[in-house]
Amino acid sequence: MNMTARPRHRRPPEDTDGVAGNERLTALTGTVLLIGFAIEGVTILRLGRLLTLHFFLGLLLIGPVLLKIGSTGYRFTRYYTGSPAYVEKGPPAPLLRVLGPFVVLTSLAVLGTGVVLAIAGPASGPWLFLHKATFVLWFGVMTIHVLTYVWRLPRILLSARTAEIGARAGSGWIRGLLVAGSLLGGLLIALLMIHLVHPWEARFR
Repeated sequence: MNMTARPRHRRPPEDTDGVAGNERLTALTGTVLLIGFAIEGVTILRLGRLLTLHFFLGLLLIGPVLLKIGSTGYRFTRYYTGSPAYVEKGPPAPLLRVLGPFVVLTSLAVLGTGVVLAIAGPASGPWLFLHKATFVLWFGVMTIHVLTYVWRLPRILLSARTAEIGARAGSGWIRGLLVAGSLLGGLLIALLMIHLVHPWEARFR
């Protein structure tokens, strides 16, 4: 009789690596958005002179915003479909789970109303009001979101560099390409639509 004990089932290493990789992708994209939205906030203070930059940045950031929604949505889906590694990682804190949908909805609302304003021009009916109103809501939820997560960014990004020296170093390139691709997609949108700022520039003269 073979008395050899059966080896215990172990979670494949790639599951754990996938969780960490998703966290790093979210952190990297969040850092790009933090810098981009900080500059966008500066343009609001001098909107008359910096209107073109305001338009350009708003359109450029569409790509990274969609990437971040995708990375967080992926974690959400894997957790609630019972992926062992994601279940072990656990969900965000209760407040952040409640806040998450509002972050997504207000982000899409601010960008969406901005795109509508660019297309409709100054005679845009209620869209300018809606853009301002959704910005106020977005700023409120994002302030809580950023203050909760920003302190974690250095640790996650620095640990990523150490972890990616070795067999799975290629995963870092994939994340870099995803972020670069999101920026290139946003840049394409911005270049195709930036001419729509001209009617608005005339209004602010």
